[in-house]
Amino acid sequence: MKKVISSVLFILVGCLLTAPTFGQGQGISLNKIIAKVDNYYVLRSDLDEATQSYVGQNQTPPQKCQLLESLVINKMMLAKAEIDSVVVDDKIVDSELDSRMQYMVQQFGSEKSIVEAYGKSLEMLKSELRTQVKEQKIVQKMQQKITTDVKVTPRDVRKFFDAIPKDSLPYMPADVEVGQIVRFAKPTKEQKDALRQRLLDIKHRIEKGEDFAKLAKEYSEDVGSGEKGGDLGFAKRGVMVAPFEGAALKLKPNEMSDVVESDFGLHLIQLLETRGAEYHARHILLRPDYNRLDLSGPTHYLDSLKNLIQIDSLKFDKAAHDYSEDKNTADAGGLLRDPQSGSSRMAMDGSMEYAMFQMLDTMQVGKISSPLPYRTEDGKSAVRLLYFKTKVPPHTADFTKDFEKLQTIVLQNKKNRAIDDWFKKSVADVYITVDPEFHSCRIFGTTQNSAANLSGGGN
Repeated sequence: MKKVISSVLFILVGCLLTAPTFGQGQGISLNKIIAKVDNYYVLRSDLDEATQSYVGQNQTPPQKCQLLESLVINKMMLAKAEIDSVVVDDKIVDSELDSRMQYMVQQFGSEKSIVEAYGKSLEMLKSELRTQVKEQKIVQKMQQKITTDVKVTPRDVRKFFDAIPKDSLPYMPADVEVGQIVRFAKPTKEQKDALRQRLLDIKHRIEKGEDFAKLAKEYSEDVGSGEKGGDLGFAKRGVMVAPFEGAALKLKPNEMSDVVESDFGLHLIQLLETRGAEYHARHILLRPDYNRLDLSGPTHYLDSLKNLIQIDSLKFDKAAHDYSEDKNTADAGGLLRDPQSGSSRMAMDGSMEYAMFQMLDTMQVGKISSPLPYRTEDGKSAVRLLYFKTKVPPHTADFTKDFEKLQTIVLQNKKNRAIDDWFKKSVADVYITVDPEFHSCRIFGTTQNSAANLSGGGN
């Protein structure tokens, strides 16, 4: 019997990322709490939505106990992230939220139709969805932290493949190759001048005696370094973007720069020390309000570029190389790569970026999309063309053809085991209770904590 080899823990998060659900607005009761991890709850609707996520992607859902266990582990990660101070940049959350809301507008036709369908204001719906998105991003970041040292060798992949009976080889989902050409929305001179003046005011306060680190924590929009007082640690030459590094290396220890502009925004930099080919700096970063940037310029630019490609006077890969402002893909002719395997073949399933998945689902191979607004991972507003280069239909696994996919499956299996081990070691750090209805589910031995009062939880 053929089957799809999948990872409940990892695919569950991916499926939930594609589900713009708002509970009661869709007729699902939210007043049944079925598990609790510290101050985080698993609702019956969470379990139902997780099941429907698999069904919606034509996948057979795991058993309810497996899904509940995965949901509990996700809540466990949220609780531990709170303990370990693991945070996600708000701009990353906003980017994903914007992508989901744009898709909903496409599906419903207008914002007014969304409000009428859910019976809630757009602000309320966005607030509810933002909480979901933020939690999902934190869970992903915790997964990365837990599994960062997990590695797979070719021998591991061969051993995995050879152990599968020939009549039970995994059925691989469709995969695609996609290219993109990206143009960023640019802040106006007035917006940059306002940010520059704010940084100059901060610099003046530091020069009068206020603490750089304290002001970095308060004002810097680089969340990762901001929590550390703007400290970036030691960096080798050539690692930081050129404008930043050039300005930092001109400074003397403890000296501050003037305002420096880079692709990331505007910086106030202080050099702390140098050590051979390395230097130690900290900064305060301010970025434009990307929600207020005008997208008409990059949209018109890409419209013209698309026309040139369609009349065959310019090849897509050449246009991407010469005109795309996304440095990560431009040199490869715009070709996107799977973040886990590094392959240009990406699975067309719930693990794919949500807005891209929906767009490709309506496109033909060989076609180019209209200019599409989107938000980058670091929160920038941009517009892009998508090129649907190739599609390989679902098929029975072949070791040579599907090596990268099989490698990803083995890697995910190892990561799952690492997460299982982490959970068993960390379970004592939080309090887990499971509703008596699910007493037969062995959530890593937590059934003894079942609490009758959970069945009456909620509103």
